[in-house]
Amino acid sequence: MSLDSSVWLFQSLYAVGLAIWLTIAVIDNLRGFRELVHAVGVTMSMTSLQRPPAIHSILSERALTSVRWHRLAVSVLLVLKCVALLACWIGCYLLLIGGGLEQARPWLNVALSAFTGCLLAMHLGGLWFAYWIREDDLQRGHLALLIWTLGSFFLFNGRWA
Repeated sequence: MSLDSSVWLFQSLYAVGLAIWLTIAVIDNLRGFRELVHAVGVTMSMTSLQRPPAIHSILSERALTSVRWHRLAVSVLLVLKCVALLACWIGCYLLLIGGGLEQARPWLNVALSAFTGCLLAMHLGGLWFAYWIREDDLQRGHLALLIWTLGSFFLFNGRWA
């Protein structure tokens, strides 16, 4: 196997894995929309700060308790994930069957951009609602996913051979 072929194989496997991950995430988000709205609502309403021992912070003024805001936030995240999902599958098709990385790269970059937008919205929204105080595992998860997308960008846009 040549170096070019082995790089293509790894990029293809990675792209398909990302597309499958996004597919599962979108399916889960659609099926569990109400639960996701509730989970996002916990962060946006800052209710975790009220758990014993309660943390009193000036940042609590930012809390949004309206379910409408929670639904809107989840809807925006879902739209971004759907854009990422569709662009990623188009990129996979072009990478595997259509014409190679040169044709697939713009679509994979759109997918990564939409996914990064979604992740930054969650991360920056979480920072706004002080999730780092009681939901630090969630913050670490968002950071790990951002690192994953950054690595993916370099994988698809680097010159490897």
